[in-house]
Amino acid sequence: MARQDGFTRNDELTSRSRSRVPREALGELDDDGLRVIDLEPEEESPFLRGQKRVPVRRGPLPKKAAHRLKQIALAAAVLLVMAVTAASAYRYGTRSWRFRLESSDNLEVSGTENVSRRQVLHAVAADIGRNIFSVPLAARQRQLQEIPWVESANVMRLLPDRLEVHIEERTPVAFVRIGSKISLIDSSGVVMELPMAKARKYSFPVITGMGVSEPLSTRAARMKIYAALLRQLDSEGARYSEDLSEVDLSDPEDVKVVVAGPQSAVLLHLGSSDYLARYRTYLAHVQEWRQQLQKLESVDLRYDRQIIINPDRAAVPATPQAGGGKAGPTVNRPTKRTASRKPPVAARRPSPRTRSSTTRLR
Repeated sequence: MARQDGFTRNDELTSRSRSRVPREALGELDDDGLRVIDLEPEEESPFLRGQKRVPVRRGPLPKKAAHRLKQIALAAAVLLVMAVTAASAYRYGTRSWRFRLESSDNLEVSGTENVSRRQVLHAVAADIGRNIFSVPLAARQRQLQEIPWVESANVMRLLPDRLEVHIEERTPVAFVRIGSKISLIDSSGVVMELPMAKARKYSFPVITGMGVSEPLSTRAARMKIYAALLRQLDSEGARYSEDLSEVDLSDPEDVKVVVAGPQSAVLLHLGSSDYLARYRTYLAHVQEWRQQLQKLESVDLRYDRQIIINPDRAAVPATPQAGGGKAGPTVNRPTKRTASRKPPVAARRPSPRTRSSTTRLR
């Protein structure tokens, strides 16, 4: 019979469990003599030493870096597909017959009134038969803007095989006589040919005093004077500018205008300012002057306290005052300087033939 120690296996387990369980966790004995053990874990002390971390095996790259590499690879693939597609589309578009301007019927022109279709076709004639994507749009716009009537031009492609040209034309403000030719001119000094017979008619004064070789900047400066003249004459709604048939801008310090009258046209010297006040002075006394003078040809209104009648003639008799009546305005003979100086061609009274060509064109 095996020898039994006083210490059994169960007692060993019980002893080990007691050694592991704190003494306070061992409860009291129950009715059967068994001890009740509290198995609730005790709150961990903050002073216990932390457990050793188990090393985890990781990949060759961090997770964040791997994610970025995937995004970059995806973007590169998308760009590659787009590049291949664009190259294929470009190759097809530049070589296919579907995108070719076969004739002038493929050209659409809008906004023209005084610019003929023939002028537009002349500017884009080199593009007929060419692929629409090879048309230099900016160069064609500059070429169209060289037409005097064109202020701005816009050239657009209309797929698959059409070009659209939209024109903004200049707005004329007066007729201009340069040499023996009469043309139209805009506020910037650009000279334009008279429109075709079927186009709209204009009614403007005729500007004189401009030369053929004058640069555009000089004509633009003269047109600013013309604009100031018309603005002052029409500032109060009287529309005095409608009485003008000619405006001489050869001398910026002495703007001369020809006013149509019931008997004859009269040349007025208005100086360089106060156009409206000086013109009203002329209107207030013109009937009196016609009664006093046999012929009224010109009036110099540049001076504040004197008015010179017919200053462009060599000699002018003093106008007598009305007998017994109120004295009229002072009428002086031309000074020696004025009488001896040969008047400019633009200040002379035009011949009947010239007058007929400078009246309003309706």
